[in-house]
Amino acid sequence: MIDPETQAGWAVEAEAEAEEDAEDMPLSLRLSIADTLTLGNATCGFMAVYFTTTGILIPHLTGSDESGMARHSAATAVILMLCAAIFDLFDGLVARKLRSSPMGAELDNLSDLISFGLAPAYFVLVYGMVADDAHQRVSALAAIVVLLAVVLRLARFSCVTMKDGMFQGMPSPFGALTVISIVLLELPFVPTLLAIVGVAWLMVSRVEYPKPRGVLAVAMLSWIVAAMGLLAAWAFDAPGGQLLLQTGCALQVVTGAVIPLFATARRVNTFRDNRREARAAQLP
Repeated sequence: MIDPETQAGWAVEAEAEAEEDAEDMPLSLRLSIADTLTLGNATCGFMAVYFTTTGILIPHLTGSDESGMARHSAATAVILMLCAAIFDLFDGLVARKLRSSPMGAELDNLSDLISFGLAPAYFVLVYGMVADDAHQRVSALAAIVVLLAVVLRLARFSCVTMKDGMFQGMPSPFGALTVISIVLLELPFVPTLLAIVGVAWLMVSRVEYPKPRGVLAVAMLSWIVAAMGLLAAWAFDAPGGQLLLQTGCALQVVTGAVIPLFATARRVNTFRDNRREARAAQLP
């Protein structure tokens, strides 16, 4: 027989010990809400690799002719990368509004490496294996270039201090989505390869990109949601779905190319203004 009073006392003591253990837990081991969103980012990136493997690569290797399944899996993989970008967008906003744990920055970099480094690089690798006009070894090299570009970009982000509101180099989520857009455009192999390498170069370049805050964050979120709709229409073979998807991919690629041009023009104008001011200061 169990004494109810003794059992109740034991439960209260156990609860008190659990609270003490939680209070004694090092601050670096406590996850914040922002960290939970970051882990959602990593999960989406891993599942994107899973769907790329099971829905595209394995059917190709086994000789399956189920093109619809490959289309659905490709759309699912890209939608998961878009979801990862949403998690990445909101974890920063939540961290600024509430709090972030001491390991938040490390979690963010590791999650970004999975979702915006490994997942798109693997997508490029699989593209090189299943596309008719692609060269597998060259595509593998391009995938490595994308992965290393994201690794270097994230490492530099942790070491270099930029002025508030700016990134140095194309942000990895934007770069990953641009790489995927290039692949989905289904251009000839050589232009596709050159464009992918160009995006990788932009990620490690010194071109300044604005951080998604305020109106820009809302615009980015709206664009991601619209891209999900385009992918869904394409996956279910909706009327005009292919044209809509290619239009969206083209807009993503054009935006990725135009931003560096604006940034370069701004730097040139700033340099000219500084020279004019220096010359004016030297005049008597």
